Amino acid sequence: MIYDLRSMIFHWLSAIGYWPTRVGPRPQCASKISWTISMHPSTSAPPRRGTVIGCTVRNSLAWEGHGRGFIVAMHTPKPRSLPSVVTFASKFVAAAWLLSAQFSSLAQPGASWKTHDFRRPRPPVVQPGTPSTSEQPGKGPSDSIVLFDGKDLSQWSSLDGSPPKWIVRDACMECVKGSGYIRTLQNFGDCQLHVEWAAPVPAQGEGQGRGNSGVFLMGLYEVQVLDSYGNVTYADGQASAIYGQHPPLVNASRPPGQWQSYDIIFMRPRFGEKGELLAPARMTVLHNGVLVQNNVTLSGPTEWMSRKPFLAHASKLPLSLQDHGNPVRYRNIWIRELSDAGSKEFTFASSVLDRYVGTYRVDEGLTITVSRVDSQLTARLKSPGRENSFPLFAESQTAFFIKSVDAQIVFHPGADGKADALVFHIGGEQRPAKRIQ
Repeated sequence: MIYDLRSMIFHWLSAIGYWPTRVGPRPQCASKISWTISMHPSTSAPPRRGTVIGCTVRNSLAWEGHGRGFIVAMHTPKPRSLPSVVTFASKFVAAAWLLSAQFSSLAQPGASWKTHDFRRPRPPVVQPGTPSTSEQPGKGPSDSIVLFDGKDLSQWSSLDGSPPKWIVRDACMECVKGSGYIRTLQNFGDCQLHVEWAAPVPAQGEGQGRGNSGVFLMGLYEVQVLDSYGNVTYADGQASAIYGQHPPLVNASRPPGQWQSYDIIFMRPRFGEKGELLAPARMTVLHNGVLVQNNVTLSGPTEWMSRKPFLAHASKLPLSLQDHGNPVRYRNIWIRELSDAGSKEFTFASSVLDRYVGTYRVDEGLTITVSRVDSQLTARLKSPGRENSFPLFAESQTAFFIKSVDAQIVFHPGADGKADALVFHIGGEQRPAKRIQ
């Protein structure tokens, strides 16, 4: 994290009643703080005994690789008595000491631990995967989630949640023209994604009509899939481009029919409580082991012939693969959740979610009304004098959790598949409820 040192200094100095008159450039990583205090005697005739006309404190910070370039010069706003100036100086030194404590924590990561501290927690052990060959797909690391292993499409659905219409053969899945996009059932945010794909052979078409598909992070941010081997198209639309935004650094494409790989590090956008953008999405991509996108900043979701700004969305959404009318094949797809790892989240078909829509009575004092908008269930809890609504997030087809409260709702389907009861879990309690509407 980069601290705004100017803001911090203004904060501290305002707390002791003085303001800096000049603040220099902001350092990136402070590693040393020092200060000097100079008192200026009055030159008035006759001067009052014990009076100084001012006091200037020069405070400088040094930071790694940049020398001494950050200076704060400040002075008392009007003539003061010597005791007053001494008090002022002592206050400033105290404030600077506190600042130095904060800046020293910026000098190195994990500053709460000593260098080589044996008590420092060690990272978990992960068994690395195995690389693929042209004949045999590899395997992901031991902590990865396998999204396609060459056997079936059990981890995938069509965009509406219905079974996918792509086909599985020869240990790979193949896009069927007109079948539509497919998406994962599980939702993801920050992630490391590995995808292998192959363009059709013999090559047919040209430009965007040749071996076209796409990998959409969160269903919104596309890494272009295209046969770009000897195929000319616009730069931000060729293989491994962040479509419509960032061309790849180089063209690392293999001939059609050969397996190619994408290794993608994706950091989702961050939004505030009111939906404002706090940080844009970022992406790093390796195409066949070659760096082609170096931690680039996205300008918004993928659009054709336009650029649109970020709009607030959930912290986890499904990954999708594009049907662009070409029989592109995929194999060996795995993903590792990064900073968003935690409870698994899934997006199910509306037909599944509609089974749970209704009102349930927990007791005479509490009812739970479940409603659906698109793919989102919401639970409205109502008791005398109180009413609260919470979005529900699926961790399985019948179990849903609330992110802001340690609570869970588990639905119990009847013989017709429609839920006739639920159990509300909160605070270690299990509170059953029956459907009343």
